[in-house]
Amino acid sequence: MDTLMTKNRLSKTLVAAGVASRRACEALIFDGRVKVNGVVTLVPQTMVDSNDHLFVDDVAIKKPESKVYFMVNKPEGYICTARKNTTNRIVLDLFPEVKERLFTVGRLDKDTKGLLIVTNDGHFAHKVIHPSSNIVKEYLAKTDSEITAEHLKAISSGTLVEGIFVKPKEVSKVRKGTLKISVQEGKKREVRLLLQNAGLEVRELVRIRIGGLHLGPLPEGSYRELTEQERTIIFE
Repeated sequence: MDTLMTKNRLSKTLVAAGVASRRACEALIFDGRVKVNGVVTLVPQTMVDSNDHLFVDDVAIKKPESKVYFMVNKPEGYICTARKNTTNRIVLDLFPEVKERLFTVGRLDKDTKGLLIVTNDGHFAHKVIHPSSNIVKEYLAKTDSEITAEHLKAISSGTLVEGIFVKPKEVSKVRKGTLKISVQEGKKREVRLLLQNAGLEVRELVRIRIGGLHLGPLPEGSYRELTEQERTIIFE
């Protein structure tokens, strides 16, 4: 994990830690109530980083949590929730060594496998899932039948999901009983309902792409950190 080493103004750091508003934090500094490494500091523009120990009224200030970003190859049978569950395995169980408070960016249903983003950055997560980002998700679906031109036409024509008519962005046959399908709306069980509407039963469903981010060879049940470039290409 990357450690946050960027230097920021003392007042900004206090705001980020949830101490108070910017003006209130500056007032605390001017009043001599803030110490940096045990020394009273009266200048809001003093530059500090995560190695510095900050105190307000001699009470240590908790450092802002570093932002972390992971991609995980979700196995079948795991659910996307932050709540520990005694009857179901949750995706966050795959991160026993990570100390940050994580959550999944969007959801995959219990029976769907594949690419999922996990982070502690709410702003980033909101941007990924917000409809205005127009991010396309691509899935690989294995069905119970050989895919025909009629199946592809029926899938492409769309169906009702949660009372809203949706159509896939793209559908293509990969081999006998396997197809790729790309969607943008992200409605609950949208891909399964599109295939069901075409008379196909889904035997396996794997998400392989979110925007410009591809699952690649990451083993099922494994995770790795996203690079800054990968976080960017999601939106391309």
